[in-house]
Amino acid sequence: MKPLTNHLLKLITDNRKELFLSNLEKRTKYLTVVLENIYQPLNASAVLRSCDCFGVQDVHVIENYNEFSPDTEVSMGSSNWLSIHRYNQKENNTANCIRALKKDGYRIIAACPDETKKTIEEFDLSKGKTALFFGAEVDGLSATVLDEADECITIPMYGFTESFNLSVSAAICLYQMRMKLEQNPINWQLNDEDKNQVLLEWLRYSIDRCEIIEKDFYENRLGR
Repeated sequence: MKPLTNHLLKLITDNRKELFLSNLEKRTKYLTVVLENIYQPLNASAVLRSCDCFGVQDVHVIENYNEFSPDTEVSMGSSNWLSIHRYNQKENNTANCIRALKKDGYRIIAACPDETKKTIEEFDLSKGKTALFFGAEVDGLSATVLDEADECITIPMYGFTESFNLSVSAAICLYQMRMKLEQNPINWQLNDEDKNQVLLEWLRYSIDRCEIIEKDFYENRLGR
């Protein structure tokens, strides 16, 4: 760990430190979730909560015409433990997000309610890093995502309703994906650099007036 991280670790309780280090070993960036134009706060919050519960560290949020506004009571603070990347500065934020993910080696996987597509059980997660896209509650994913997708996957359904609720779909997919990570020889853990960065983010959130502590830390190091 880097000096600043080690310094901040001394400022939290042993139990907190043990929890952070334990959860860090279960965190992954091999799988990431992308939310496109989600407008219902309850759904947005529930998806963030599922990402945290299943150890998915990165969430990418595309805001072409809907602002992403999670409900804090539903998310239960989960956004504080996630790395959320927002795309809302370009004319086509979806294309910008896809380009960034592909550059980073991710496959673009669209979740859609189409029984002709490959099911979540059939999906081969071992083929490489995966960005799982979920679309808006009514309109679904945009044509940009569907055109650029490497694969589309679906959740089998057996009733009359056309699709699951967004947050339910995300939870089902993330459960299946997490089981695939655990049951297959996939190198899904964070590397040392990512571990340090994520741990530093958690520490900054947890320690009061952390920015002042950091400033003093660096000033003291430079003064030596």
